[in-house]
Amino acid sequence: MHNRFNLSKIFSVVLFLSISLFSLQAQDLKYKTVEVNGQTYYEYNVQSGEGLYAISRTFSVSVADILRHNPGAERGLQNGQKLLIPVAREGRSQGTSVSPRSNSPQSPSSPQAFRSPQSPPADQNTAFQHTVVIGETVYGIAKMYHTTVDEIFRLNPGAREGIAEGQVLIIPQRRVISQEKEENYRYHTILPKETLYSVSRTYSLKPEDVMRANPGLSVETFQIGKTIRIPFFESYEVILPYEEQTTNIIHTVNRGETLYSIARRYNVEVQEIQRLNPMLSGGLKTNMELFVPVKRSLVEDDSRSNANEANRLLSQPIPSERVNVMKVGLLLPFLDETRGSHLRLQEYYEGFLLAVEKMKNDGANIELYVFEIGKGDDTKKLQSLLGTMEMQSLNLIIGGVNDAQIKILSDFSISHNMKYVVPFSQSNGEVLNNGNIFQVNPMQHLTYTKASSVFLQTFRNANIIFVQGGGNDKNEFVSLLQNDLRKNNVRYETLNATTTLGSTILALLSRSKENVIVPTSGDSGLLRQITDELKKTMESDSGFAIRLFGYPDWQAYSNLKEDYSLFDTYIFAPFFANEQSRDVEAFKTNFRKWYGRDLLETFPSYGMWGYDTGLFFLTALHRYGNNFEQNIERVNVNSLQFPFYFERPNNWGGFINTGLYLINYGTDGRIIKTDKSR
Repeated sequence: MHNRFNLSKIFSVVLFLSISLFSLQAQDLKYKTVEVNGQTYYEYNVQSGEGLYAISRTFSVSVADILRHNPGAERGLQNGQKLLIPVAREGRSQGTSVSPRSNSPQSPSSPQAFRSPQSPPADQNTAFQHTVVIGETVYGIAKMYHTTVDEIFRLNPGAREGIAEGQVLIIPQRRVISQEKEENYRYHTILPKETLYSVSRTYSLKPEDVMRANPGLSVETFQIGKTIRIPFFESYEVILPYEEQTTNIIHTVNRGETLYSIARRYNVEVQEIQRLNPMLSGGLKTNMELFVPVKRSLVEDDSRSNANEANRLLSQPIPSERVNVMKVGLLLPFLDETRGSHLRLQEYYEGFLLAVEKMKNDGANIELYVFEIGKGDDTKKLQSLLGTMEMQSLNLIIGGVNDAQIKILSDFSISHNMKYVVPFSQSNGEVLNNGNIFQVNPMQHLTYTKASSVFLQTFRNANIIFVQGGGNDKNEFVSLLQNDLRKNNVRYETLNATTTLGSTILALLSRSKENVIVPTSGDSGLLRQITDELKKTMESDSGFAIRLFGYPDWQAYSNLKEDYSLFDTYIFAPFFANEQSRDVEAFKTNFRKWYGRDLLETFPSYGMWGYDTGLFFLTALHRYGNNFEQNIERVNVNSLQFPFYFERPNNWGGFINTGLYLINYGTDGRIIKTDKSR
């Protein structure tokens, strides 16, 4: 994770420099315009190594506009390739040479300090910077900083066309009314030469205050351009960086001194002394007492030892609190029968109990408290439970299904400094702002981002063919994957699933490369159509190496699994239980022995979901105590269905599971599950 952050920082610098240099060139050059079918275009020749994003920023158009007017450009750009760039309506001028519009990333109201990603602004009272990391969305960033998507778009107009890793966004500073119940804080982008000590002094805090507000802060994450959260002050207060802050001292004028010599002594301007001392209009006199604005760092105890001591906090682990008796609460709406929810939650609980039994057999001492918390958004029962002595003495809580329940449990975990596991929800925003939360179910866009990267690593040298049809359920993933392929100059073809699909695919197949067929939908009907046509193709000509690449949904299509092996199929999934695994079979047998019935046929399996979650977090608590998050990467368990790889989304938030499997249905009938989380 730390390496990723460092790479993001480097990428942001490179991206900024490349865009800035190219924008300067664009201002100096003239581009010929032509008119085609009533539309005016700039004629532009692609430069070596140039991508669609850089060109779109130069001409202030979207990537989609460039692709729309240049068929084939989605397959990648070549040096010298000619592009037609649509001219904005107000800029049309037929038959002349003009320059593209200036492409400033700032809105009229944006602070001028936000020009350089490697030089964050000194004045962060109205806005600060955020550097985009892989997998982030504008919606997620807005949730993280308690702002709106519209506000981010207002300050970053180009973000409407999409954001990319390393891109720097201007974010409006959070404003909080002090009477509000929620904690009062703002955000700070780390400046060059700043240390933990200087940042804490900027806001008149102790270094420990900053560390408590940012549980993910470390030597690796305290970096220029990274964002931290600052607590405990009036958010409307105007703050200057520590090195610029001054305090007034009293200086008694000695015989022979001048205003100039006094100013030099304290390294201030003469005008500043005159401003604070109106009586100087009558002249400077011996023994006169003057107010002098002196830098705080010169008069306060700002020794190197203090700074070093503060910065050592970044590398010091929190002392581990071993737990002799692990008290764990499982809080779920067990009686909510909506769409059979109670049956799935019961099975989750039963799987969790099997994990408890295993841990007890391994020597753990566990007290499990199970609570029914009520249905839907009615949280009265849950709120009442949280007032009991049992709840307030827990080491770990697991549960909550909807946003209302999760919000209440999240607040409880903060007020009692208690670890909280969110087992099901993918989209709640609490994990972005609560350092005690562990979210088991990965966010979909993080899964898609990692799956796209895995695809590129695995199939970059293949002949890739997308087949369009079915629904639009995988548009987000397909768009992301195709963008990644274009950025890496990997060619691909796209065709429609029509009645002539077989002959169309045949024309695109390669004999010299493996052919990877990617449906653009997880729809079973589209998959059946593709496999039927591929079978005919293989029967008529077996000289092609053909494989399928697909989605987590495909686990549920039992009537198609024989075809998966026929085409050496790969799917990506954040969960997968290998039916050929001895461990999975043993669990099913044990479950049947305990409860006298088989697992429900759901994907994922709720019984295994409860078992995996219980095994992972009980193991973490047993081995590493209450502060197990410091060793979260060292917690390895033999899970059945979920890969666990937890990462913080920021310096103050909790942990999100970004685990991912790549599953191969081999032609020999074997199923191989590879953990691609790291």
